[in-house]
Amino acid sequence: MRLFCFPYAGGSAFNFSAWRGRLDPGVEICAVQLPGRGARIGEAPIATMPALLRAMAPAITQLNSLPFAFFGHSVGALIAFELARYLRLHGVQGPEHLFMSGCQAPQFRSPSAGLHRLPDAAFIEELRDYNGTPEEVLDNRELMALMLPTIRADFALAEEYSYRSGPLLQVPVSVYAGTQEDIRAPGQVDGWQKETTGPCAVTWFDGGHFFINSQRDAVIGQLNADLAPAPDAAKEGTS
Repeated sequence: MRLFCFPYAGGSAFNFSAWRGRLDPGVEICAVQLPGRGARIGEAPIATMPALLRAMAPAITQLNSLPFAFFGHSVGALIAFELARYLRLHGVQGPEHLFMSGCQAPQFRSPSAGLHRLPDAAFIEELRDYNGTPEEVLDNRELMALMLPTIRADFALAEEYSYRSGPLLQVPVSVYAGTQEDIRAPGQVDGWQKETTGPCAVTWFDGGHFFINSQRDAVIGQLNADLAPAPDAAKEGTS
């Protein structure tokens, strides 16, 4: 099984480096590096979902020699969900499992706060409140000048996102959420069930929006459990 991992706003493939060697040996991590970060720092970030899907789909199809699943956190979950729908719409092999982490169900999203349009100083203060970027990074003007266009693009992806109904997915969906996240409105968590004909299970973790960092061991343990083959399938594989 290949697990494609999509980072949160401002994140990169590096966010999943600590996962390597801790997931089941049968799971290969493929951390997705979006334009504008890491080795792709020289590329312009993509701020609209349709453009991002068109750019990503060919790369995913080139790596579908193994069964695969998608894991995404925050805006990464939204990207993973829409990419799964995009692949299905175009008749391309899609993921066998979706992991939606720290993300409101698309039909029940809160109204956009328009943070990506704020002036730099105000935007940085909002990022500080999110507790996802180290203080020393936020206080480094040169580094933030380099990172802000990418972070703004990621926020724009989420804040300009417009849900459109479509054929339901046919895969299991695992929803991961933090107990202190602001996602308690009706449907924001269990509403993911409306997007698939498969089962939808919700797992709660202690912590706020970035529980995938503070509760990393618990998240990885749950991933291993959710990705484990069903007992019947395991028996068939050894017969």
